[in-house]
Amino acid sequence: MMNKIFNFVIKHPIWVFVAIIGLAFLASNGAKNLLFKSDYRVFFGPEHPQLQAYESMQKIYSKSDNVYFLVVPKDGNVFSKEHLASIQELTKQSWQIPYSTRVDSITNFQHSYAEGDDLVVEDLVTDVQSLAAADLNRIKEIALNEPQLVNKAVSEQGHVSVVNVTVRLPGVNPITEVPEVAAFVRDLKAQYLANNPGTDLYLSGMVMMNTAFSESSMADSATLIPLMFLLVIVTIGVLLRTITGTIASVTVIIISIASTMGLAGWLGFYLTSPSSVAPIMILTLAVADCVHILSTMFYEMRQGAEKKAAIAKSLQLNLQPIFLTTVTTAIGFLCMNFSDSPPYRDLGNLVAMGIFLAFIFSMTIFPAMLSILPVRVSKDISDSQNNMHKLAGFIIAKKKVLLPVVSVITVVLALNVTNNEVNDDYVKYFDETVPFRTATDTMQENISGMTILEVSVDSGQSSGIYEPQYLKFVSDFSDWLRKQPETDHVSTITDTIKRVNRNMNGDDPSAYTLPTSRELAAQYVLMYELSLPYGLDLNSQINIDKSSTRLIVTFKNLTTSELIDVEQRIQAWSDANSNQYRMDIASPSLMFAHIGQSSVESLLISTTIALIVISIVLGLAMRSVRFGLISLLPNLAPVLVGFGIWGLMDGQMGVALAVVASMTLGIVVDDTVHFLSKYFHARRERGETPEQAIYYAFGNVGRSLWITTFVLVVGFAVLSISSFKTNADMGLLTAITLVVALIIDFLFLPPLLLAIDKSKSKSSKAKETDAQRDEQQGDLALAKSKLIR
Repeated sequence: MMNKIFNFVIKHPIWVFVAIIGLAFLASNGAKNLLFKSDYRVFFGPEHPQLQAYESMQKIYSKSDNVYFLVVPKDGNVFSKEHLASIQELTKQSWQIPYSTRVDSITNFQHSYAEGDDLVVEDLVTDVQSLAAADLNRIKEIALNEPQLVNKAVSEQGHVSVVNVTVRLPGVNPITEVPEVAAFVRDLKAQYLANNPGTDLYLSGMVMMNTAFSESSMADSATLIPLMFLLVIVTIGVLLRTITGTIASVTVIIISIASTMGLAGWLGFYLTSPSSVAPIMILTLAVADCVHILSTMFYEMRQGAEKKAAIAKSLQLNLQPIFLTTVTTAIGFLCMNFSDSPPYRDLGNLVAMGIFLAFIFSMTIFPAMLSILPVRVSKDISDSQNNMHKLAGFIIAKKKVLLPVVSVITVVLALNVTNNEVNDDYVKYFDETVPFRTATDTMQENISGMTILEVSVDSGQSSGIYEPQYLKFVSDFSDWLRKQPETDHVSTITDTIKRVNRNMNGDDPSAYTLPTSRELAAQYVLMYELSLPYGLDLNSQINIDKSSTRLIVTFKNLTTSELIDVEQRIQAWSDANSNQYRMDIASPSLMFAHIGQSSVESLLISTTIALIVISIVLGLAMRSVRFGLISLLPNLAPVLVGFGIWGLMDGQMGVALAVVASMTLGIVVDDTVHFLSKYFHARRERGETPEQAIYYAFGNVGRSLWITTFVLVVGFAVLSISSFKTNADMGLLTAITLVVALIIDFLFLPPLLLAIDKSKSKSSKAKETDAQRDEQQGDLALAKSKLIR
């Protein structure tokens, strides 16, 4: 059947070319439906428990998506007329940011004090220009002694300040809402810097993080994909010395990527930072198919075959191994569906779809183009092929040394897998060239981190927050949080109630305590709320029926393991101090922390399933369960060694690296399958000895293996320079694993085959000798019997 298809392709190349291009055009037309989602929530499925908890808290209290303006005066003093005036103006203009619902800064902080029996609540800074030196000192003293401001709106030293803008994105059109806010904020920053040359201004917050996700992806698409295309063209052209092959390969790459992304659009996929790198992966994997076909075709032409006959022979010899590598690679990528993070599931599905399309195109339009275009091949055996034979000779000669030495090195490196720790820091998803990363690091160094936990404490009854016992619990909890070494700031309603109680007692410092009665607490909160201007109410801290309050705790920028440790400590404190109140903890930071852990669990499941399925596929394809199982050694070892090397290099594993094992397991099978297919072809079809089969395999597929590995490594190495660190780490670890895979397939697999196949051959010969001896003895006995008769 396949021979008929190949013959049709070679006899009617123009028709095949036109048909495939037409189908690819129809498929790629769906790319117009692709949308890019930059919201960090896309990393979590709707069923993710931490996302559900966070969304639930957002519905009860006001939303906490925000933009931070980090104001850094060059003279190191926020409390001057000039800088306070600029912060006041920035605060005023920030209300114009699209979807803004609240703006908090030191200038509009609702400072309260008593005038007789009256409670006065007003902006901490009003008419800046009329302030005298004494007024500036008073404002500074109030600000630097106010728990709600220090390390939140102003640093302890008073040298930097933050304007926090809360935005409520409608969610009607998330594709445009975040860019709209980011564009307005950046214009505001430009105006501020123009009017205030003595101040630096940085932008951070969740909105700017979302923006960084999309911009990093677009930057990768604009730089990495063109760079990879250039490298592929140069690699194929230089290593295979063929213009025709380069043109045909690039055509396969382009239509594979375009068709995949088009089908993704038709199927309703959307792009995210992780899934946007799918074209790079499809590009590298499509090249591998083309290189194998080209290498075999050139080999046949050097043996004297005519071009079309060489193409047909190459297709026949490579159909099974390329199909097998396509299937096993797809299995690896499809196992990414076990990840809890939808963008990585999408990445796996897109690449699996793309490599199947690349297989179809490499078997149709690729040979069609080779048939149409002129191809010239030198009849001389290349130096590369001679080198492959020399390598085969070396391996055969040193097989007794290589097998144990490579085995020991592999085991030693693989043992370092235990050095890896599931740890992530979503701020460090971006490298230092990304403005969001620079701003957030500057904020961490000067005032506070961006790691936040939101803790809702439910009293269990309407207006229960006024109960003295409840307020004491919240106050004690707030004090305990402030004592934790990671804590920068705690925003809690008990600080406000204590301050109002002090105000109503003549601003006596000793009265900075909680009221002793429910009625008094309710009265204080009501008095304070009625004095607040629009937009600065207590909805961010108290729910509607006054049954629960929310504490917002800001920590230093913590890794996922550190944050989970903090969460566990909070739960332990709550269990030890009260069983009466329910405590819910949520935040984007916590969501990222938990998804890293769950991804590792899914990694173990997906890798196990991939191993089972791939072993079955290879066993059936090679018609040998024994060799199917043995082939798992050179397939699994590179993954273990790759993670072992990573344990020595870095040791930190995040969401992206959790899917590398499933992904690379399918890719590394490529080398093993192609080598084994040629080895078994020599043993079974040509009747050669194991040593001769090793020579044949290296001579036929050795060169294409190192070329395809080189292309794959270059492709993923290009990905490693991405400004989006999760993609960069994934690219680097994959490249390391692929290099290890080639080394193992060259230096470990052949000695292993020689050891196993040699013993098998000896066993077969022994059995054959025994059978012949039995047969001879039987004939002799029969002859004696006849003689006696």
